[in-house]
Amino acid sequence: MRHGRSTANTSGVLAGRTPGVRLDETGEEQTRRTAERIAAVPLAALVSSPQERCRQTAKAIAAGHPDRPRIAGERGLAECDYGEWQGRPIRELAKEKLWATVQRQPSAAVFPGGESMVAMWHRAVEAVRRHDAAVEAEHGPGAVWVAVSHGDIIKAVLADALGMHLDLFQRVNVDPASVSIIQYTPDRPYVLASNTHAGDLSWLKRPAAKKARRSGAVVGGGAGPTSAS
Repeated sequence: MRHGRSTANTSGVLAGRTPGVRLDETGEEQTRRTAERIAAVPLAALVSSPQERCRQTAKAIAAGHPDRPRIAGERGLAECDYGEWQGRPIRELAKEKLWATVQRQPSAAVFPGGESMVAMWHRAVEAVRRHDAAVEAEHGPGAVWVAVSHGDIIKAVLADALGMHLDLFQRVNVDPASVSIIQYTPDRPYVLASNTHAGDLSWLKRPAAKKARRSGAVVGGGAGPTSAS
């Protein structure tokens, strides 16, 4: 899940890792609605980026969930280190030469005084895969956990799951408070949903999920999920 809309989102500033960036009123409402969707699913773990807007979002999920999951911090899910770009208006950054690189060839983008987009991609994917392996080892296949992070981070993780080169990740869209779902298996990851804003998630707790896709993708597409009720 991406954090809800923040004060930086509405002011047109690249927040990055700037302290004190919180959810605005709309972001709080978005987060509340998404937390209600997630409450229908048993959670094995809840992991969050250290940025305040993500921790706010994770706390809303934990508070509204019957399992009351503990929030674990994960630096690998932190916002990209935008270096000297951090805190500057988007309209100004769009005039920089680097902006075009970020749009067209992000694998070549290195933020001045910050990290490269390749480094961001690698540490985010490593963190998600590591947590997923740990959850499966403890709770078995089909266990559901939530990672709360940022737009570029989630886009990069989705691109990896889709087998896309980082240079194509700008084709993926991740809105505030949206939910994207990836299932990791020994064969490959499966992107089950991307950038969702509404809809029942209770199908994720179906018994079949515990042994889903162990024999590979279903030729022809399969029957899809059934109601968990």
